[in-house]
Amino acid sequence: MDTIASLFSFITTPVSWVIVQFHTVYGKIFGPDTGWAWGLSIVSLVILIRICLIPLFVKQIKSTRAMQTLQPEMKKIQERYKNDKQRQSEEMMKLYKETGTNPLSSCLPILAQSPFFFALYHVLNGIATGDTIGVINESLLASARKAHIFGAPLAAKFKDGSATVQALGATVTDVRVVTAVMIVMMSASQFYTQRQLMTKNVDTTVKTPFMQQQKMLMYVFPVMFAVFGINFPVGVLVYWLTTNVWTMGQQMYVIHNNPTPGSKAQAAYLERLTKHVTSHGKARKRSERTIIKAIVAKGRDRNEFERKFINGLNKAGLAAQADGSVIQSDSQAAVQTEDGSTASAAAPKRQQPKRQSKSQRQSGAAAAGSKAADGAPSSEPTSLTKSDEPEDAKPAAPAKKQAGGGTRSKAQSGQRKGPQRPKSPSKK
Repeated sequence: MDTIASLFSFITTPVSWVIVQFHTVYGKIFGPDTGWAWGLSIVSLVILIRICLIPLFVKQIKSTRAMQTLQPEMKKIQERYKNDKQRQSEEMMKLYKETGTNPLSSCLPILAQSPFFFALYHVLNGIATGDTIGVINESLLASARKAHIFGAPLAAKFKDGSATVQALGATVTDVRVVTAVMIVMMSASQFYTQRQLMTKNVDTTVKTPFMQQQKMLMYVFPVMFAVFGINFPVGVLVYWLTTNVWTMGQQMYVIHNNPTPGSKAQAAYLERLTKHVTSHGKARKRSERTIIKAIVAKGRDRNEFERKFINGLNKAGLAAQADGSVIQSDSQAAVQTEDGSTASAAAPKRQQPKRQSKSQRQSGAAAAGSKAADGAPSSEPTSLTKSDEPEDAKPAAPAKKQAGGGTRSKAQSGQRKGPQRPKSPSKK
């Protein structure tokens, strides 16, 4: 173990130095040998590491967004090679290579924390075994061995025997209760973080290998923490519990303010944004204008929630512009419609003529036909509107003269035109 620690001294020495610096500050407040001084030193180390990893986290978010934009292409590949899983995987890998995306980008923060976790583990293991490591000298080692967190020594483990625990000034029951509670909290926070990502911030309209990977990690990581947690010192459990809580809060902030397009979180965000913009009549924040600009630029490629957002603005008399601003729509302003086209807000509606009954249409056609037969031009155009004059008050159309001198009565409504068959005599 000493050989391994010496090989990685380039990382264990800086980590131990940071812990000692924080311990110097907190030791003046809580006392140098207290669990608060050493525990808060580990928590501060986690916060410092996570702040340094924020650029990497931003890169992870951008890579995840790039994966979301590829989902239509992924869906086409799945439909094209749905019966050939090997060819489907090859085409997916080819697509990732062409676009420069990586489906494993969600694991980048965890991989970046691994060296710090390894270094902290060896520092705390040296405290448990009584070995100095990094910048921790004999006096600091004795102080750290006296530190207890809720009755459990900083370097104690769940599987330690009674002799080891008693040498650190504690009991087996206290150590196992504290470590068990911390392991459960650590696994639960990891599970909730991953479940929140899967249920709220993933576009569920397209099934991709990326979603399957995230779903698998949702169950794998908590089990890994529970299994390996029994071999971690209490100080390492403090480290992982703190970093899990940080990740959970950081992800909640991102989901609330910058959700994935097509997800349930985006539907909730756009609903809040619609209420906020309609109440103020404009987009007040820069982040809101960025979201609106991206939605307007999509045009016909908008999803259901984005079309609903644009329609909500239009109903409120507002129009989203290409620069992300929102203005009052009038006769001169072009209103963005749900398909990405523009339309005038004051365009008059076309009035449809009233529908006539069948008898009115037949009587009008018969009157026009009789006038054409007599050679008299029609002085009045045929009206499409319903006449207020009763049907009985209209003059009867003149009977058309036949070649034989007789008259031909007009066919009544519902009666067949042409010569009628004589009725058969009734039988008495």
